[in-house]
Parts: sequence; C-alpha cells; structure tokens
Amino acid sequence: MKQAGILLALLLIARPIVLAQETPAPALTLKVTADRADAIYKSGEVATFTIEAVVDGKPVSDGQVTCVFSKDGWQPQPPQTVVLKDGKGTITSKLDEPGFLLLRTSSGKTAVLAAAAYDPLQIKPSLPVPDDFDQFWTAQKAELAKVPLKSTMTPVQGPAKGVDAFDVQVDCLGKPVSGYFGRPQNAKPKSLPAILFVHGAGVRSANLASTYWSEKEGGMLSFDINAHGITNGQPAEFYTALSEGELKDYRAIGRNDREQSYFKGMFLRLVRAIDFLTAQPEWDGKTVIVYGSSQGGYQAFAAAGIDPRVTFFCAGVPAGCDHTGNVANRISGWPKLVPNDSAGKPDAAVLQASRYVDCVNFAARTKCKGAVVTVGFIDTTCPATSVYAAYNALAISKAIHADVAVGHANSPAASQVMQEAVYKHVREMK
Repeated sequence: MKQAGILLALLLIARPIVLAQETPAPALTLKVTADRADAIYKSGEVATFTIEAVVDGKPVSDGQVTCVFSKDGWQPQPPQTVVLKDGKGTITSKLDEPGFLLLRTSSGKTAVLAAAAYDPLQIKPSLPVPDDFDQFWTAQKAELAKVPLKSTMTPVQGPAKGVDAFDVQVDCLGKPVSGYFGRPQNAKPKSLPAILFVHGAGVRSANLASTYWSEKEGGMLSFDINAHGITNGQPAEFYTALSEGELKDYRAIGRNDREQSYFKGMFLRLVRAIDFLTAQPEWDGKTVIVYGSSQGGYQAFAAAGIDPRVTFFCAGVPAGCDHTGNVANRISGWPKLVPNDSAGKPDAAVLQASRYVDCVNFAARTKCKGAVVTVGFIDTTCPATSVYAAYNALAISKAIHADVAVGHANSPAASQVMQEAVYKHVREMK
C-alpha cells in the first residue's frame, strides 16, 4: 500500500497543469471594391470604393478603418478615417491624369489594397528612347558575336518520356548561358518551333520541368535558363550562398554605368540562348518564343527588343518597366533602379544608364509578330502604371490581361492566357 501511495503521488506530480488559455480574438476580414467591375475610369471621374468588414462571417456592427490613397504607391495622401455602419462604408477619390489610384485600407494589423485605373492605355513612357539606344545594343551584340558558339550538352533524366533532356552551358561574354534543354525524340530536321523560358528575380537553378513543353503542339525545342549563368541542379544551400554572397543585391550592380549594368550581361545571355536554339538542326527556321514572368517578363521584353529573331513573347507582371518614372512624378517598376540623391533628385548617372535596360525602350524597338502581357492592378512590386507604360510602347499586335484584384502574381486565368497565346502562335506559324 505504501508503494502504491508513492506511485499515485508521482503520477499526480507528473500530471501536466492546464492553465487557462485566452480565446484568440476573432479574425477580421476586409474587402474593398470599386464601383466598376473592371475598375477602369476616365481621367477626372470619381471612383467610389465600398469597404466591408467581417468578423467570423458576420458584418462588424460598428467601427472604423484607415484609408490612404496614392498614385500607385507614389506620393501617399494623408490618412482618412471611414466610419463603418453595419460593417460597410464608402470613400471616393479620383485622378486627373492617366495612371492608377491605389487605396490601402487597414484596421489594426489587417490591410487590403484596391485600385482604379485611369485611362491606362494613355500612360506614356516617362522619357523617350535614347538617341543611341540602337547603336549601343548593336555594339553589344557585335562583341557577343566574337565569342564562338560553343555548347556543352550533358544528358539528364527529364520528366517527359518522349523528350531528350540536357543540362546545357553555352559560351557567352562573361558568365555562360546555363539551362535545361528539351528536344522531342526522333524530331525531324527543320520541324520544330523554339521556346525560351526565363526566370523571375532570385538565384536558382534552371527548371528541368520546363522540358515538358517539348511535348506540346506537336513538339517544341524548349530551353529554360537561369538568370545568372550558374550551375544547375545544386542543393538549396548552393544558391543561398550565392544570393548572400556574390549575387547579393545583383540588381544594383553597375547601375550607374550602362557598360557595367548587371542586366546588360543577363540580356546578352538571352541573345546567346537564342543563338543556341536557332542553331539546332530541328529548329523550324522561323519561330522563336520567349516566355517569363516578373524579372522573366523583363527579359522577354528585352529579348524581343534587341533580337529580331523573336517572333512572339509572353511577359507576365513584367519587371524593369519605366525605370525613369520619378522624372514624371510617378512610380517605377522593380528593381526601382534610380535612387534620389541627397537633394531629392534622381541620381543623374543611374538615371541615364537605366534607359538602356528599360522595357519601355525595348518595347519601342520590338518588331515581333505579337505579344501578351499580364498585369495586376494592386501589384506593388511591378506597379500597373509601369507595366502599361511599357505595354503602350509596343507598336505590334498585342493583348493585355488585367487582374483587378491581383498583386504580383499570375492568376490561373492569366497563366492560361499566356499558354494559349503560345499555342495559337505556334499554330499560326506552321
């Protein structure tokens, strides 16, 4: 009995003590919508935004939210307070010029964005194309042409059974082109279109899964390249070390000198990647597509602007648009290359250099057969104002897919639009 008593006492001591726990506060959900489904207005028209606040599925009985308007994130206005009644409230504002009116609504730690577009198809580039833009890129391509087109193709196991896949490196100025190449098995000479996939910002391997595209539309030559000419298929730690070391903040490298700009080397690798694709015996001799989003969209614009072999491009939520927006008192796209100096004015050297790596100027030079661009109205990374500035500079057959309530991402609908556009172009080129 004594031992049993001791055991019972030990069990009681070991039993966890349950403390009273606070019930988590109900989650607040905010929803803000413009009074037009497409959220498109003419300059000077008033846009009305309806704000809805819900907690646990029920409208908030009363309360208030803070609202801040801006020109697509540029020059935010003083905060305004909106009192809610039965969980709803409204606020109005307008723009008197082409652009985007961005509204940030918040309560505590909860915040949402909404936007209204004002004459978006009238947004112009903030500066004209430099007089020597073509001369500059012709000289860069001439230097690249001096490098022999030498490639190394290492067979790898790809995801598609009917596709031969290779890890490819192609000599270039500076870093090589590095990616995964897919080729349908038993492809006939001069039978296949070519598609080049390019990456968003960051440091990573090329994507072997892109070789699946070699099975589409009767077969394609697919080439997915990483943005930096680095080794593919390495452990995550390899790319982390690069992003924290040699390639840390690569977007700013050489930004004050067009000859030293990091993006100059990135874009010349696009030309060399197209050299590789068009040198393949299976290439149909006429079709080159470039496909990418964010920084990949930036590269797609660049490739079409400096390489006349590009026949079509898809640019999802593209970066690199209208670097010089601050001279026109508006926001620029990622990577927001041009800082202000100590006097609050755009850095003169960076401003000038940025014009040679700007989507608005590549757009003005492209002669390809068509393009599809996607844009998110509440994208704070690649703001819609900058995207439309580049899109509007295209003087070719084009289409834009706009997502009113999407930020920096391609919605499923946008991705489908891009893919279907590629298929259509391939069919038209046959």
